[in-house]
Amino acid sequence: MVVVAIVLALAAISFVLLHRRALVSLADGAAVARAETIADRLTVAAPDQPALEQDQHGQVTGLVAAQVLGPDGAVLASSANVVGRPSLTPLRPGPAEMLREDRFLSLSADDPFRVVALGVGTPRGDRIVVVAQSLGPAYESTESEVGLLLAGFPILLVIVGTATGLIVGRSLRAVEALRRQVAVISDKRLHERVPVPAARDEVQDLAETMNEMLDRLEGSARAQRRFVADASHELRSPLSTVQVGLELMQVRLQRQAPIEPELIETLRAESDRLEQLIADLLLLARADEHGLVGRTDEVDLDDIVDGEVRRLAGRPGLTVSVSLTPVRVRGDRDQLVRAVRNLVDNAVTHARGQVRLQLRQVDRFAEIEVSDDGPGVPATDRDRIFDRFVRLGESRQRSSGGVGLGLAIVREIVLGHGGTVSVTDAPGGGAAFRIRLPAPEPPAAS
Repeated sequence: MVVVAIVLALAAISFVLLHRRALVSLADGAAVARAETIADRLTVAAPDQPALEQDQHGQVTGLVAAQVLGPDGAVLASSANVVGRPSLTPLRPGPAEMLREDRFLSLSADDPFRVVALGVGTPRGDRIVVVAQSLGPAYESTESEVGLLLAGFPILLVIVGTATGLIVGRSLRAVEALRRQVAVISDKRLHERVPVPAARDEVQDLAETMNEMLDRLEGSARAQRRFVADASHELRSPLSTVQVGLELMQVRLQRQAPIEPELIETLRAESDRLEQLIADLLLLARADEHGLVGRTDEVDLDDIVDGEVRRLAGRPGLTVSVSLTPVRVRGDRDQLVRAVRNLVDNAVTHARGQVRLQLRQVDRFAEIEVSDDGPGVPATDRDRIFDRFVRLGESRQRSSGGVGLGLAIVREIVLGHGGTVSVTDAPGGGAAFRIRLPAPEPPAAS
């Protein structure tokens, strides 16, 4: 209301001043026009007094008065309402010169007059035509406007204040309802949502955005709880094996019986599996906290893929084919090695006898494709296969000690490098996993 009051006051003052100026300008124009009319009559050798008698407009009301003066200021002729009065103005312009002033005359004690003095040459000598035009109508008009504005000003302020209070109050009531609901939502009540107002406004957008945020928080909390539960379940199995093995070793030591090498190998395998699981969990926890990409070095992807091919060389019953185009990207080499290795190990685990690795550059992206001739991945499972602790049906279940974190780690590493990872059907049957990474530089010479 204070802002509106200031704006309205400035607007009202500007309007009144501009309107008064326009009305005064009209009165000045009327006075000049009458002075020029009288001057034209004087130039035709007519006597001074008849030249004034022909212009009686406004004389009865006293709004206009006219005189013809000699060069010395003597009154030679006057309009009927100023007969016998001295000169209306001390202005003495020369021939063809016009002067103006505002004066209070005895014709009206309250209103000023715009006085126009025009010098003119006549056959009887130089004359000064004086016309006084009352500014009373202009001032009375603006005074009426000021009265109306003063009367309407508080009414308008009350209307504006009331409307603003109702509109803002309604909006704030909706915001207060949002605040009260958000205040009671905790990690145990993430299923609750804030009320969405029916009005299509910013408050409704805020409520919908907050509900979307709560959806994301609930999904994140649910995933976190599922992650902890799955991790606990996966850790329990190797720990149980190690615990049972240690108990067997203790019993044999007490009986002074020999310990079988197979038992030691089993404990070592479970210990290695436990160590790998803990390392994977720590990696994913770090990814959830602040991402995985630590370094942004230049990395030759063809070297990484070639290293994986060499690692698989000589495996019995496995055929490895490769197609390489030298491609360089920026990122963390160790993490990219781990991502490619996880895909290769996954392909080897599920392949019937053939694994294929391809590296190429498509537009400004580097593509790494790892495919196998195994059972493939159903179309309905191609999104969730990259979730943590996800295992599919019997066709691709765990067979080598995996716990369902390898592909999740691949996705986190690839996303951290600004890329994407997906799975489709391989041309000859099986699954084809494809990584796409930004590669701003053109392919190097082969």
